[in-house]
Amino acid sequence: MSDVNPNSSPKLLGDLLRHATSLVRLEIDLARAEVDQNLRRAGTALGLIVVAIVLLITALNVLAVALAAGLTELGLDPAWSALIVGVGFALVAWAMMHKGISDLKLSSLAPTRSVENVKRDADALKGAATHGE
Repeated sequence: MSDVNPNSSPKLLGDLLRHATSLVRLEIDLARAEVDQNLRRAGTALGLIVVAIVLLITALNVLAVALAAGLTELGLDPAWSALIVGVGFALVAWAMMHKGISDLKLSSLAPTRSVENVKRDADALKGAATHGE
């Protein structure tokens, strides 16, 4: 003798399927939003890389001569002045390029929050199915 009404099982199954479908739709929407956000971050990172390149070219063509000339006026040999300025600009450009490239790693673009939510939802559904049996 069971306390469970045999007519309620199909209804429960239908409710479970509707909730699961709704949950999947919500998770897909969340994943899309997260991917959009990550792609915007990737666009910003690409922008940083482009700006770094433009700054490097501009700085090397315009400011390098002025700074090297200034160092030469302070008494340094012109070759040493040019080397110091060139290394300084290269370090700044490298730092910006490194930041942009690290922001573009695939692991930073993956929808990690959505994956965690799906795992949590799957565990909850398994638990609900186990308790329903």
